[in-house]
Amino acid sequence: MAKSIHHYRGRDIDVSWDKLRCLHVAECVLGLRTVFDTDKTPWVQPDNESANQVASVIHRCPTGALQYARKDGGPAERPDAQNTVRVAAAGPLYVRGDIHLVVGGETVHETRAALCRCGKSANKPYCDGTHTRVGFEDDGHGTQKAVVETLPSGPVTITPRPNGPDFCEGPLEVQSSDGRILYRGEKVSLCRCGGSQTKPFCDGSH
Repeated sequence: MAKSIHHYRGRDIDVSWDKLRCLHVAECVLGLRTVFDTDKTPWVQPDNESANQVASVIHRCPTGALQYARKDGGPAERPDAQNTVRVAAAGPLYVRGDIHLVVGGETVHETRAALCRCGKSANKPYCDGTHTRVGFEDDGHGTQKAVVETLPSGPVTITPRPNGPDFCEGPLEVQSSDGRILYRGEKVSLCRCGGSQTKPFCDGSH
């Protein structure tokens, strides 16, 4: 997993941006252009709005490329109450919540991330946008696997298995690209090779 992180220091809040995880969804630019403006240098200017506004918009970034650190005594980011995976049509798995992601033998705490599911990212387990260049196709609709009525609270651990799927253990809801609940439970394997016939779930095609 490579990193290329840029830091933008502000009076009340610092912002970091990992360009290798950025998929240019543009939630930041659309949400607060006075701070996030790609026509300016630097493109992130944290002091142009309040720390609360900056933090709120960063929380909308689905890839986790943008992060923040409060310097004004304000709260750190809290994970969503429910752990979710949203399948993007012809794109990544967008995960949100209390995520413990095993990367290179170490566990990284994430609240937002985009995980590769085409099998071609050079920044695995994260998506780097390669799916658009290789012509990855999948409508993200999927078929329902299993849905329990309620889930306990707590983190979900996602372990990318060597030459295998993302193994998820802990409370998790998987949502299709058209908004349906495909899975709700505590143990599931998600395809990350791009070859499964039961996407987003692994069928052993790897």
